[in-house]
Amino acid sequence: MRRRNWRIVMTGFLFIAMAIGFFLFMMTIAPQSTDPAEFMRIVGSASGTVIGISVAVIVVGLIGKKVQP
Repeated sequence: MRRRNWRIVMTGFLFIAMAIGFFLFMMTIAPQSTDPAEFMRIVGSASGTVIGISVAVIVVGLIGKKVQP
């Protein structure tokens, strides 16, 4: 039997929400940049990386660890 680690799962969801918020916030700043397309490419890459790591963290939390009998 495995025990799910809900703290890790909730942390993963929190990081996903923060990455989306970061991306949306940077969309408001992009027009002021000298190269908005490159700016958003970098921001999107960083946000995507954080979301990918967060999904892996959620999966690890849902798998959980074995409970000693």
